[in-house]
Amino acid sequence: MINGWYGAGWGVGSWIAMVLMMLVFWGAVVTAGLLLFRRRHLDDGPAGSRRPSRSSAEDILDERFARGEIDADEYTARRDVLRRAE
Repeated sequence: MINGWYGAGWGVGSWIAMVLMMLVFWGAVVTAGLLLFRRRHLDDGPAGSRRPSRSSAEDILDERFARGEIDADEYTARRDVLRRAE
């Protein structure tokens, strides 16, 4: 008579399915959180660990001239070559 209120119940198989689905759900939540965490920290990492951004050829030439690796004549000649190539 008491079982009449709730039927036969869900059974053991349904409980196992619920536990597995809960593990899958929380695993997906943790995985998504870790992926977001890693992405943000790769973008915001220390300057020494970050990959340098792509520079144009003229930017690289400007940096070399500023560091004194090339003189003004070589700088002008190479810049003219780069501008003609565009």
